[in-house]
Amino acid sequence: MTHLISEECIKCGACESECPVEAINEGDDQYTIVAEDCIDCSACVDSCPVDAISQG
Repeated sequence: MTHLISEECIKCGACESECPVEAINEGDDQYTIVAEDCIDCSACVDSCPVDAISQG
């Protein structure tokens, strides 16, 4: 199951640089995770300073 980024995202970019498969993209209001590319490694979860990423 892929991870999801909530509206709590502060667009700091910490998650994007940690993703080993580049499945995280900057959106207009928050970052998003491309479900088809996510390998469910949880690197993004550990890097988020506001706990905005959870298992979908």
